[in-house]
Amino acid sequence: MISQQVRYCLQCGSPLEVAERFGKPRPVCPVCGWIYFTDPKVAVAVLVEQDAKVLLVRRAVDPQRGYWSLPAGFIDAGEDPMEAAMRECLEETGLKVKIVALLDVVYGQEHPRGANFVIVYQGEIVSGAQQPGDDVDAVGFFPRDQLPPLAFTTTHRLLASEKQSRKS
Repeated sequence: MISQQVRYCLQCGSPLEVAERFGKPRPVCPVCGWIYFTDPKVAVAVLVEQDAKVLLVRRAVDPQRGYWSLPAGFIDAGEDPMEAAMRECLEETGLKVKIVALLDVVYGQEHPRGANFVIVYQGEIVSGAQQPGDDVDAVGFFPRDQLPPLAFTTTHRLLASEKQSRKS
């Protein structure tokens, strides 16, 4: 997919043209030869379980406003993914967690502004008070057999795969 956001060369300011470079069509500067490479967006999610219930947040923004997901968000440039996971969980739930395991790395962009990769960690609560923040309007723990309407295929997949691994 060619980025519609980058139209001018970041080196010299000339309008970009699309040309094949390194086996794909890419925005290229016809003046200085600069090539635009789209970097993937990377997000993190945290699976926290307590008393046989899963921690979920209800999205207060689109896409999927009103649906529930794991605490999650984008990694900032230069940020350690585990630190990002702990930060996102705290921002969205009010709960400070420690990361105890890497559960999965999921590939696939579900919507145009979404992540290309989601790194999923297992977390344990260290401290804090459950309180919605950032871009969520509710936080709750749910038994796996009584989950609310879930956002995103990734959320469904992760909760289903974790459920299956527990049966094994």
